[in-house]
Amino acid sequence: MTQKQSMFKGQGKKKTIPPNRHGKAPHVRKGKRAVKPAKFTKDMDADKELTKFINQCNEKKAANLASKEGGDLSILKADVDPSNAN
Repeated sequence: MTQKQSMFKGQGKKKTIPPNRHGKAPHVRKGKRAVKPAKFTKDMDADKELTKFINQCNEKKAANLASKEGGDLSILKADVDPSNAN
């Protein structure tokens, strides 16, 4: 195993000075990256369309359940502020 020069007994890692970040947001590196595949095949395109269709159907079913009489779900509408209404 090779030895690192800076890690001998009594020597720690030197802290690097961060770059100037005044007014800049910190870099967020959490979660999955949206990386496009190198080869986008027709099968992938068909799967994407199928997924969109299934999601749309699920949303319609949920909206129907919410709007039915005695349904457990309810559709929320944005409150209109009377002071801003013209």
